[in-house]
Amino acid sequence: MNRIHATCVAFEGQAILLQGASESGKSDLALRLMDQGWHLVADDYTELTLEEDGQLYASPPDTLKGLIEIRGIGLIRVPYKTHVPVIAIFDLQDLNKIERLPKPAHLSLEGLRVPLYTLHGLDASAPAKIRLTLKAQAEHLFYNLEAEDA
Repeated sequence: MNRIHATCVAFEGQAILLQGASESGKSDLALRLMDQGWHLVADDYTELTLEEDGQLYASPPDTLKGLIEIRGIGLIRVPYKTHVPVIAIFDLQDLNKIERLPKPAHLSLEGLRVPLYTLHGLDASAPAKIRLTLKAQAEHLFYNLEAEDA
């Protein structure tokens, strides 16, 4: 088991990790996704386990189960999920650090390559960008500019 600094939310039995520096919008984005039907797995720290089935699973640390921080208000208890397979990581960055058309990226977690995407977590459209990215990932809808040039 490995504990990482990332917030984790799940939708329809699949989890995403939201990683980024302090104040990058991890909890804020998690709240907006939860308002659209997603479920909290873990806020701020997530425990990852690579199971025998070759899948990476996310769970909350015992001390943080069902807690999310609302800055300026405090810790709030919410329903949560546990042991959810991770399908993607979203790295929350400042807008000026994000490439317009990045090459596909992955991050190795527990020896497993997980798709990695970068976005600005405080964008109003961030939840929609996540939903469309996950749809494109599942349905192989990404367009490869380099293949066009070949």
